[in-house]
Amino acid sequence: MTKFVFVTGGVVSSLGKGIASASLAALLESRGLKVTLIKLDPYLNVDPGTMSPFQHGEVFVTNDGAETDLDLGHYERFIETRMRKANNFTTGQIYKSVLEKERRGDYLGKTVQVIPHVTNEIQDFIKRGAGYGTDEAVDVAIAEIGGTVGDIESLPFLEAVRQLSHRLGPNQAAFVHLTYVPWIAAAGELKTKPTQHTVQKLREIGIQPDALLCRADRNIPDDEREKISLFTNVPQWGVISMPDVDTIYRVPRVLHEQGLDALICDKLRLHSPPAKLKRWDDLVQEVLHPQGDVNIAMVGKYVELSDSYKSLNEALRHAGMKNHVRVNIHYIDSETLTPETVDQLTRYDAVLVPGGFGKRGIEGKIEAARFAREHKVPYLGICLGMQVATIEFARHVAGLSDANSTEFEPDGPHPVIALITEWKDADGSIKTRDENSDLGGTMRLGAQSSDVAPGTLAHSIYGPVVTERHRHRYEANVTYLDRLRKAGLVISALTQREHLTEIVELPQAVHPWFMGVQFHPEFKSTPWDGHPLFNAFVKAALDHQVNTRQGGKGAPE
Repeated sequence: MTKFVFVTGGVVSSLGKGIASASLAALLESRGLKVTLIKLDPYLNVDPGTMSPFQHGEVFVTNDGAETDLDLGHYERFIETRMRKANNFTTGQIYKSVLEKERRGDYLGKTVQVIPHVTNEIQDFIKRGAGYGTDEAVDVAIAEIGGTVGDIESLPFLEAVRQLSHRLGPNQAAFVHLTYVPWIAAAGELKTKPTQHTVQKLREIGIQPDALLCRADRNIPDDEREKISLFTNVPQWGVISMPDVDTIYRVPRVLHEQGLDALICDKLRLHSPPAKLKRWDDLVQEVLHPQGDVNIAMVGKYVELSDSYKSLNEALRHAGMKNHVRVNIHYIDSETLTPETVDQLTRYDAVLVPGGFGKRGIEGKIEAARFAREHKVPYLGICLGMQVATIEFARHVAGLSDANSTEFEPDGPHPVIALITEWKDADGSIKTRDENSDLGGTMRLGAQSSDVAPGTLAHSIYGPVVTERHRHRYEANVTYLDRLRKAGLVISALTQREHLTEIVELPQAVHPWFMGVQFHPEFKSTPWDGHPLFNAFVKAALDHQVNTRQGGKGAPE
């Protein structure tokens, strides 16, 4: 029967619950256990799909088309199990489900209340994510509860997991609490009081943590760990120091050396072989000992918050490891790029334009695509980055000077990018949308396949078929494809039914490496293998760097 680990956070958010949960899962997986992770988000949005990246960071997309929290990206990068819709849910989804049941009469006229109806619904969602009682059941399900203990919005989740642990019985559930131990420079010491208070809050609602992960900018001394142990009723071996590290891939080793996985296995009565961490150690060695550097300009509109491009950043770093180099990502606000300022891109080895929504900063992204095309700098456009490359080519090569997307100019004369009203989803169902459709959940989402044209750059990377995850509302307009082809744009992958454009590129006789993809390949990159597209992109950046230096120009700054 599936056992559960509930991971909570205290004091402040963004302490790294996602990394900690993923690292614990990696440790248990390395012991031969089948593990999955579930993220519970306390906000009322049904999913993060309609939330601003400045508010929420990246929206991660699963194979089955769920728009989820960015922590699910960490989960997929750390363990072998793939995430599904059931692995992430919000308070909004819980209340939506409860209200639908009430309207149908499922509660038989009872007064619907937070306890037991909402908390029971939360427990059912957790069990569903774990495959509890089914053939897909895992050995251990790690459920990460978003927010911080003491927040009013996360209280139903905390009460639900307390109830669930009570119902499951002894040795079926464990609690891990992540907390912050600040260093007060003026006093010259670490302060344990915030940790004491957050655990006190947990214990007030009936939850006694089995382990504390103490986040700090340094190791927690033994005397401070003993003090925390006495105040929180957690054994000293359960008070685990979690200092800042030079790479997130070191965290499993840090937690293992302090016995977290052994503690959890003991608590849950799990009999398993010792953890095998060689591949993690090898990974850390690769990260810390690159054989060179490559500089990539990321031209986006959410660059103030690096979490907006979390999977993209990691995919580039993974590709760097496969090419034995350190990838330095230089964030450039697309709103600052104009024909007068675009020359700043000269100092970089490659240009990447990521996805996004809305008109703001679009002309800067178009300038970036034009610069890369004209100066033969390796270019990778993802989602919107592919669309701006198409618009740029249409304007300056195909002679369609007013080309644009209907997203930015609804009544423009040449809508080379437009809203597609019908497509076939991965499960074979026909989806439709129009301008009046809800913004949430109406995009082309999830994993979809298309054929790749032989003899193209895309074919050398992907082979005959590409299967990637999507998250977009607008597509390349089919009616303009022939005109773009005649002007020299290569459409190297199309969906089979609707002929929706998946990949565009320039012939390698014209440009060494120029590609735009409508999908989001970053969601499938792992530190072990990287991703073939990013591996090829970073290799192209390296080649450009060598050619530039041989041409007598200085190294990128």
